[in-house]
Amino acid sequence: MKEKSTSTHFNRLRSFRTGHRERLRARFNTGGIEAVQPHELLELILFRSLPRRDVKDLAHELIHDFGDLSAVLSAAPSELRAYSGVGDSVITDFKVIEAAALSIGQSKTKLRPVLQNWDALLSYCRARMAEKKIEKFHVIFLDKQNQIIADEEMGSGTVDHTPVYPREVMKRSLELSASALILVHNHPSGDPSPSQADIEMTQKLKTLAESFNIVLHDHLIIGRHAEVSFKNIGLL
Repeated sequence: MKEKSTSTHFNRLRSFRTGHRERLRARFNTGGIEAVQPHELLELILFRSLPRRDVKDLAHELIHDFGDLSAVLSAAPSELRAYSGVGDSVITDFKVIEAAALSIGQSKTKLRPVLQNWDALLSYCRARMAEKKIEKFHVIFLDKQNQIIADEEMGSGTVDHTPVYPREVMKRSLELSASALILVHNHPSGDPSPSQADIEMTQKLKTLAESFNIVLHDHLIIGRHAEVSFKNIGLL
């Protein structure tokens, strides 16, 4: 009798799990991203990686601990493996989705003048840098039409500092025949306010760029939930 009861309970759980997945997929297919919560979108991702497990609690836990879906997808594998059920297949799926999002953002900005497509550029920079745990300094090199030639990391540092060498930036600009630049770096603290070191470095780079007839359009600082444009706050 006990064996039959256990079997019945298991079948009910399996039926409920299957029904939940089908209902969630149907809601997403009908209404898209607006019809689901962040933890439900994460569930949809986990359905593929963990087809025989109830992933609702795991999705809630990951969103709660990391803060949002973007932070979950960009988390380090070592951090993700601390959660029961998160192994190589889950991590691979997360990283594939993260890479796809970056590729989509890059494709939206690369073939059009960035000054006419500023919102797409900001979205791309957020996706690329907002969740980094250490400071990264990127330079976006532009041609005469303000289209992107390259987006390259030119410095990597600690949680609150990145060494930047203006002469190296200029050397690379000349190698790429760039006509203009946009500087981008992140603040892992989440506060995008520029430091005095950020301001001084930007001014040095602007002066050096002008000597080569290269325009510095802007310097963006990316925080977790906001960004600062040097141009918008009068520093360029």
